[in-house]
Amino acid sequence: MKEAYWGYWLILLGIFVIVIMMLLNSVTTTTTQDYYVIKEAVEASMIDAVDYGYYREYGELRMNREKFVENFLRRFSEMVNINKTYDISFYDIYEAPPKASVKVSSTTGNFVVGADASNDYNIVNKIDAVLEMNES
Repeated sequence: MKEAYWGYWLILLGIFVIVIMMLLNSVTTTTTQDYYVIKEAVEASMIDAVDYGYYREYGELRMNREKFVENFLRRFSEMVNINKTYDISFYDIYEAPPKASVKVSSTTGNFVVGADASNDYNIVNKIDAVLEMNES
């Protein structure tokens, strides 16, 4: 009977550790993961927003600004964690030549340190992207 109690305590300890890990995972934010999500979303959105009619007529790359913003928001919202709050800002979106600057701030939540409970930290990722074509 003693061995059965050890098994129960081991299972209870395992559940406790899993709950603690899930809580820590929901609170912490990984800046590297957010950076690569933003980078991939910007690159794919710029390619989707290229105006191919303008390219065929003039031989220059040009992207549609509204289409870029729409595609970026759609792609970014599909890839991010739903438990975090994101603030997305677009800077310097040029149509010809295609250039976009995106800043995404994510909040980590409130932490209680001593008596002060208003400690929330923002992690900011900025991406500047230029779409080029090969002259071959």
